[in-house]
Amino acid sequence: MSSHYPNAVSIFEVGPRDGLQNENAMISTSDKVRFINLLAKAGLRRIEAGSFVSARWVPQMANSHEVFAELKAKDGVVYSALTPNLHGLEAALNAGVHEVAVFGSASETFSQRNIHCSIEESLARFAPVVTRATEAGIKVRGYVSCVLGCPYEGDISPQVVAKVAEALIDMGCYEVALGDTIGTGTPVKTASMLEALLAKVPACRVAVHFHDTYGQALANILIALQHGISTIDTAAGGLGGCPYAQGASGNVATEDVLYMLHGMGIKTGVSLPAVMRASGFIATVIGRPINSKVSQALAIR
Repeated sequence: MSSHYPNAVSIFEVGPRDGLQNENAMISTSDKVRFINLLAKAGLRRIEAGSFVSARWVPQMANSHEVFAELKAKDGVVYSALTPNLHGLEAALNAGVHEVAVFGSASETFSQRNIHCSIEESLARFAPVVTRATEAGIKVRGYVSCVLGCPYEGDISPQVVAKVAEALIDMGCYEVALGDTIGTGTPVKTASMLEALLAKVPACRVAVHFHDTYGQALANILIALQHGISTIDTAAGGLGGCPYAQGASGNVATEDVLYMLHGMGIKTGVSLPAVMRASGFIATVIGRPINSKVSQALAIR
């Protein structure tokens, strides 16, 4: 493990998709587009803007095609979408999506509950998606969920995480995002998992995606930075949760991560006040306060 930190970090903003997907009240296309535009204006260059999944399973994402149709191209900004299968990929290609993602798991039980197949079956499903996307000139990102714990199985073997991540990279994913889906990870567990993974996958192709259920996300991110990882998934306002993981609270807040990184002298290219404005907007749309400690502290000031 290196004690040095990256000079710069790439923030991958997941609020518009992973953050909003579990909201019960439907959010209009115009409000989603405004939220995304505010995030892009803040300097975020990688934004997960929607997903092309069955509306039966994730009704909040049913208007993703309309969202992408209304988004205006902005220099240097990549708008991505989750595409679990070939049908979803074709819909994403028709919508002009810049980048897509596939979503696997390091837990057999979670894989069955979430995408109704085993880990091996899921990887077999993803292979033609990656091939077709690559042929179309679209990059594919891979997600691995439950890397630090599963709501059904408990602890997850770091070696299994490494095996799934390596399979996604070998398949053609340019990057794998490691998801602590239920937020039970601690710094020691994070270090153990990363040491197993980085023996097989280079740090430059790894991102971390922490939920803050037990308040451990920033500590875990610090461990990831110490291991040379320089891509972090965040959600403005700490939006999110997981419909298949009871009690899982939101993603780590973009504002809180920015405050820590900027305080460490690490460059992000993102404006903290502008992200706060985007979070404030979406908070009024969903009708409840956001979960960012920094935004709460600065609002009081």
